[in-house]
Amino acid sequence: MALSGHLGDEPTARAGMADGSASVRATALGALDRLGVLTDGDLRRGLEDEVPLVRRRACELAARFPNVDLAAALDDTDSSVVEMAAWASGEREDRSLVPALTELASTASGHSDPLCREAAVAALGAIGDPAGLPAVLEAFGDKPSIRRRAAVALAAFEGPTVEAALRHCLDDRDWQVRQVAEDLLAVE
Repeated sequence: MALSGHLGDEPTARAGMADGSASVRATALGALDRLGVLTDGDLRRGLEDEVPLVRRRACELAARFPNVDLAAALDDTDSSVVEMAAWASGEREDRSLVPALTELASTASGHSDPLCREAAVAALGAIGDPAGLPAVLEAFGDKPSIRRRAAVALAAFEGPTVEAALRHCLDDRDWQVRQVAEDLLAVE
């Protein structure tokens, strides 16, 4: 199946989309993408697949397809799909998903998987919409990896609240959070 994408064999790649094996379906999406014939419809079918592996691959590829809605994938039952959907949302800088990403990133009511919260915070930083700033600031109450991601995300925002948050990061117990804040504040 993977070879079809390298050999210009669109019919074989398309046939793989209906294969009984999830790994073949996921590979078929990649082959169609390599061939330059992957469509919004192909990705929508992939996002509706019963197997998370296929949905996750569809989310990854959807990063370059702004007409494919990722909102449902941000609420998927599988954490790996949610994480990839958040990443793709940030890659696309999809402002329409800021409310969903904000909810996902919440330490109080957000996703139970820290990787999903971290991906949502990173996406909010990549998008840089002011509506996402409160969620980025809230992330400083989360795990070290998420606080690091929040510190990096602050680079997309400006204002006294952002500067105050960065100054607060200078005292974080995680050295990487402190380092990001020092770099963003140009502290010597």
